[in-house]
Amino acid sequence: ARVKAEHQRLSGLLVQPAIPEWKWDNIVMDFITKLPKSSQGFDTIWIIVDRLTKSAHFLPIRENDPLDKLARLYLNYIVARHGIPVSIICDRDGRFTSNFWKSFQKALGTDICMSTAYHPETDSQSERTIQTLEDMLRTCVIDFGKG
Repeated sequence: ARVKAEHQRLSGLLVQPAIPEWKWDNIVMDFITKLPKSSQGFDTIWIIVDRLTKSAHFLPIRENDPLDKLARLYLNYIVARHGIPVSIICDRDGRFTSNFWKSFQKALGTDICMSTAYHPETDSQSERTIQTLEDMLRTCVIDFGKG
């Protein structure tokens, strides 16, 4: 059986993050981009996964949404419902590495831990949630695009 290259485990030792002690204290964030635009103009999904329970929020956004809009969504959908996370694991997307986002999280008291773009070893179950949604969406786009 053939396995997609991006799903294969990489060799070498990587440090696993500590197991979270409370729900929504430790989260993982990523974006699925380059999707076909919805009727509302959304072309990106912002995925925020709780590392303990693996529950997730899938927020439709536009790829060029300004950071202050993302900050408001984050406060309304994550902080208001679950409290302020202790830490966030995210890739090196420019939105997460910006001075605005770093200062915003510092003001909240949240640590930002950067990973590489796709390293399931960093947090395999949460990354798997993200990858599964991405695979399902791309399959739907291909299937519906044929009709």
